[in-house]
Amino acid sequence: MKSIFDNVSKECSKAVTNAYSTSFSLATKMLSNSIRQDIYNIYGFVRFADEIVDTFHDYNKELLFNNFERDLEDALENKISLNPILNAFQETYHNYGIDKHLVDSFMNSMRLDLHKSDYLTQKEFKAYIYGSADVVGLMCLKVFVNGDNDKYESLKDSAMSLGSAFQKVNFLRDLKADFEDLNRSYFPNTDLSQLDEISKEKIITEIEYDFAQGLEGIKRLPLEARFGVFMAYRYYSKLLEKLKKTPALKIKSTRIRVPNYRKIELLTRSYVKYQLNLL
Repeated sequence: MKSIFDNVSKECSKAVTNAYSTSFSLATKMLSNSIRQDIYNIYGFVRFADEIVDTFHDYNKELLFNNFERDLEDALENKISLNPILNAFQETYHNYGIDKHLVDSFMNSMRLDLHKSDYLTQKEFKAYIYGSADVVGLMCLKVFVNGDNDKYESLKDSAMSLGSAFQKVNFLRDLKADFEDLNRSYFPNTDLSQLDEISKEKIITEIEYDFAQGLEGIKRLPLEARFGVFMAYRYYSKLLEKLKKTPALKIKSTRIRVPNYRKIELLTRSYVKYQLNLL
């Protein structure tokens, strides 16, 4: 039965989320059960594309990416795929009327990671951020508002700001791996080999502005999504706080993280704030 295959596909997307990101998985568990699976489906799709360009160094990554992109197009057109991750994603894509432009923009940014190593202008950087992060937030927003276009448009800018903030925190946290292992430098006009406190503070100020814009949108999200997204916001805010206190030299040499026990503590405190309407 097709329903069995669809259920297996969804379980695969959930397993991918739980295996790859404890923080995102924890935040997703805080969403209403009515939308949780669809966020797993989106995460599974974007994670697999990202894995191709970031980790499969012993294989022909361009060939793998081309094949994945072809399978994605077939899945969206035919509403089925033998790749369970894409099969789950296409269901969410069609159920909520996700714009094809968002999917294409995401894949374009991922393709850049196959060859492009630095971003010299703000225009290039913003275009990459839009495709790699903002559109993922917009895909999720389509689910959060249950496809309501008016609500989507009213929250669109905030969702993009939050996506940008999350991605920039990731860039700063993963600076060592991106720069040394993958030979990538995302922040324009910043010499990461000579990252100093002034450059770090400039980046953090920019992220804090994005977070402030994103938080305003979180407050207006439907109840089904609000706490889960607030939880993700709190986690990344804590990560940014740690990065802010970490000397630039150390950021270049190690990966800053929030331990699992702190994530649970964050969850508890976030729940209290949420219940007391202290967002």
